Amino acid sequence: MFTKDKLLRFLLVLAVFVVADAWIYSTIRTSLRADAASNRSASLGLLAKSAPENPDLREDWLMSVSETLPGGAAVYLVPAEDDPEVYERFATDEEALALWQSLESSEDAVKGLESAYYFENYASPVKATLSNTPVRLFYAPITDDSQGELLGIAVFMAPETADPGIERLLGIFAVGAFILFAALSGISRFSRDSTVGYAVLTLAGLGIVFIIFPLFEAFRLSFTDGARFSLATWAGALSGAHLKALWGSIRLGMWTATTSTIVGFLFAFVIYRTTARGKKFLSAIAQLPVISPPFSLTLSIILLAGNNGLITKQLLGLDNFSIYGLGGLVLVQTIGMFPIAYLTLAGVLQGLDATLEEAALDMNASRWQVFRSVTLPLAVPGILSAWLLVFTNSLADFANPLLLAGNYRVLSVEAYIQVTGRNDLGGGAALSLLLLLPTLTAFFIQRNWVSKRSYVTVTGKPNLKLVEIASPPVKAAMTVGVWLIVAFTLSLYGTIVAGCFVKNWGIDYSFTLANIGEALSRGKDAIRSTLTLAAVATPIAGIIAMASAMIFVRKSFVGKKALEAVMMMPFAVPGTLLGIAYILAFNKAPILIVGTGAIIVINYIVRELPVGIEGGVASLRQIDPSIEEAARDLGADEGMVFRSIVLPLVRPAFISSMSYTFVRSMTAVSAVIFLISARWYHMTVLIYNFSENIRFGLASVLATTLIIIVMSAFGLMRLLVRDTGAFDKTISR
Repeated sequence: MFTKDKLLRFLLVLAVFVVADAWIYSTIRTSLRADAASNRSASLGLLAKSAPENPDLREDWLMSVSETLPGGAAVYLVPAEDDPEVYERFATDEEALALWQSLESSEDAVKGLESAYYFENYASPVKATLSNTPVRLFYAPITDDSQGELLGIAVFMAPETADPGIERLLGIFAVGAFILFAALSGISRFSRDSTVGYAVLTLAGLGIVFIIFPLFEAFRLSFTDGARFSLATWAGALSGAHLKALWGSIRLGMWTATTSTIVGFLFAFVIYRTTARGKKFLSAIAQLPVISPPFSLTLSIILLAGNNGLITKQLLGLDNFSIYGLGGLVLVQTIGMFPIAYLTLAGVLQGLDATLEEAALDMNASRWQVFRSVTLPLAVPGILSAWLLVFTNSLADFANPLLLAGNYRVLSVEAYIQVTGRNDLGGGAALSLLLLLPTLTAFFIQRNWVSKRSYVTVTGKPNLKLVEIASPPVKAAMTVGVWLIVAFTLSLYGTIVAGCFVKNWGIDYSFTLANIGEALSRGKDAIRSTLTLAAVATPIAGIIAMASAMIFVRKSFVGKKALEAVMMMPFAVPGTLLGIAYILAFNKAPILIVGTGAIIVINYIVRELPVGIEGGVASLRQIDPSIEEAARDLGADEGMVFRSIVLPLVRPAFISSMSYTFVRSMTAVSAVIFLISARWYHMTVLIYNFSENIRFGLASVLATTLIIIVMSAFGLMRLLVRDTGAFDKTISR
């Protein structure tokens, strides 16, 4: 509660902290400047001793001084033989000479010359300006080798001794300390629940530092040329070639989203709306591409239908056929992304109330009429959501086009080439930002479409029965189609395994085990790094996701919607943009972590956090808040409530969140490819390098290894969280 006394005490505490903070900042800055000045005096004294005795070498020495002191200059004063108080002047440039002439009659200059005349160095406290740069004068005697005769006096015009970067960093820490103290003090004094306040403050800090700040840096760089505002980067990004690549990404996304949604709907309908057999197996295969490496299907397609593919070259003898381009990309992305549509539509079709369908059948409507007028319209929100999710993932897909695009241009690969090939981070950021336009456009169109229609079915007691509206011939045709897709998917994964034991795919199909030893030997460091980084990121992401969900569902505070939007933002951001943004933001003080494993772990956590939060929110909304209220009434604080009540109840969502983070971390590529270093490598990048170098055997071994690791983790998660079947519905004919 805010009261006048509390507010006054709070302001008094802040005032005391400001004074202490300012004193500490001033003291440290003064100490830094004093140390820098001492070091600079020593170095300038040595520089003066390097002055030549030979007058012919004087000009060369002065020129070397300007190189030794960037932004500085020097004046060489030679005393006249008949009058030691009269000096002949030699300077690095006319501007330095003019500055000295304006100062030489001052009291401080006289003191400096007098000190040098008596063989003493003198650092002037007076600040001057040379070429709009603050400088300070330093006087040093120039002597002969025996240091017994004064040959001249060097007047150095050195830039400010303190490093402006260090002082700026010190200022950032001082301001940050004040903001942190004010926030913590304010929460402890005015918040009814300080634990929640600290949690909100922590989440806000994470969101600002690791989401908003990197994206802002990427956005800012796209509008600058050096340190100046410029539209040159966007002019290049909006050129004809890049707009063609943008249209290529949009066209690929539309084709992939449409075909994937059709296949996903087919799987969901057969599994949840028919009495077909083998549903658990079909469901497992339908989810397999989600938890497999992004390069695996592309690698398999190349092995089967590439220029030297087993089918195209060896079996059919085709010479002019090419899988590279739009057709191959649509095929690979459809197989890789239809599980997203399936998982979205499965819940929709399973959750439909069969009452309306039964009523339509009772009124003598045909099965097709029931499907067209009842089932399909009610599933439209799920279909549109599935289409949008696949479209977004297709636009952001980086791995498949990198290997299979051929001459077909997509914007995600163009951004990668802009950064790695042309060393243009601003251009890469601009191209990645362009990918947000079609994503946001599709999102708002979908929201507008759904908001103008009603899809609500008002029911009483939940109906645990579903009606099979597919006729036997249609059911048979759909089942055959699903099994054909399953067979094709399994053949792709089988090809990867077979590639491990082929000597040279496309040329020599003889059996060998050499690929396994060589691949594991060359990839052991990448395997170790990938496992280590994913293992570190997994529990952190899970805990943050569940804590965030707890705050968003159970607590009310100012800025709740804004904080939730920030935490969910990485889901809509392409991986290439996030990778480029992290390079820009964390390659300088105060957070210099580029090249370390920390930046990859943070990227994993931030990238996959939205999915964990959504899962936690969905689980918490099913839990009665009175359970937590009872624990608080018994004296439990928020930390104990979270540990002893919330976490056990949301255990399935918690483990699912961690498993998803682990799987996605193991198979990541779009952002990670920008963040890897010699010490912290990644298996997916190594698989790509092997594929690019036509070492398909080695790539197959690593891809198979990655699939085994990921499948083991996914299987462990399924053992820990068993499906009780409490919400399953029976299907009546």
